[in-house]
Amino acid sequence: METPQGFYAGACHCGIRKNQTKNDVALIYSSVPCQVGAVYTKNVVKADPLLLNKETLKNHEAQAVIVNSGNANACALHGMENAIREQKAAAKFLDIAPDQVLVASTGVIGVELPVECIEENLSSLQLGTTIEEAANAIMTTDTTEKIAEATVVLDGKSVRILGICKGSGMIHPNMGTMLAFILTDCAIDHTLLQKALLDNTNQTFNRVSVDGDTSTNDMCLVMANGLAGNPTIVKEDESFVLFQQALKTVMESLAVQIAKDGEGASRLITCRVKEAKEEDQAETLAKAVVSSSLCKAAMFGHDANWGRVLCAMGYSGAEFDPALVDVAFASACGCVKVCAQGKGVPFSEELAAAILSEDEIDIEINLHEGNAECTCWGCDLTYDYVKINGDYRT
Repeated sequence: METPQGFYAGACHCGIRKNQTKNDVALIYSSVPCQVGAVYTKNVVKADPLLLNKETLKNHEAQAVIVNSGNANACALHGMENAIREQKAAAKFLDIAPDQVLVASTGVIGVELPVECIEENLSSLQLGTTIEEAANAIMTTDTTEKIAEATVVLDGKSVRILGICKGSGMIHPNMGTMLAFILTDCAIDHTLLQKALLDNTNQTFNRVSVDGDTSTNDMCLVMANGLAGNPTIVKEDESFVLFQQALKTVMESLAVQIAKDGEGASRLITCRVKEAKEEDQAETLAKAVVSSSLCKAAMFGHDANWGRVLCAMGYSGAEFDPALVDVAFASACGCVKVCAQGKGVPFSEELAAAILSEDEIDIEINLHEGNAECTCWGCDLTYDYVKINGDYRT
């Protein structure tokens, strides 16, 4: 997939990973400095690359980002020193100032990053105008690359937005819940870029849960280099709204891809809560359902155990009237109502099992209290999740 105007990307194997055949460093570069929007993990324990980026982005500008997989560079004795060395290695390779380079790391926590591998081998990386190599290099337990794009016309100029991300485990609503890098050739003021990113993060990445854990390294960056030639967006006008909607399209696609590729997952779970009093109420309820281990296990077992849905709603902290709640399960196989006005109703167990055997399942909840709604995404809980995380370091 082609990068937006002025952006280049590439990847190489530097030797961080035990797997000698997989690239473990990705680099994204813009031919001109970019306005940058960023959101970070809300975990109190933050990896040193994030702390470095916060300092680097005090002027809201950068030109490149280097990403290594296989090591989180978090809680390591020389974490900040190694993050700075990684930043300088990329700057040297690109012949730009170090303060124009952002750094991201993903992998095992608490282990020293062998940054000398990057310093010695980064020169083998070749930049090009496709994104697939970079998207693959940042993967850890992911089983597939996660890429999304959108195009929007602003004042007669075609503006492109391209995003990649990684995320499969340690995913829970609390910011970006993964590493995501979004590139656009749109000309937009930093303040509005940050607003568009934050608003959309709350409606996309923050509505995904795989396992209830929030990583130390979570970060989402949006880099805008302005080369599309559109008049710079400096106020919340029609162009801003169109850009924000296109950005949401990319971010929502990436969020769904993360949920679908949860560690060990066999199916995507989409929970829609509708006719709520307020969106926040609907969001809290939907998040509780997709985060519930019991609900996730039932989906893995093709078990229409709707009582677990109501149970999760009940401890969510959101106020609602259980006596008004309807619940249904749906997929490509059809739809079956399992609860009406808070009580069980007769339904075909065979049909329910068939519906829940599909790769993508919807849990439909109607509160009958208002007009607000919200959608959240998750995945089932399988034996493989435990296998993957039981020997993650070994």
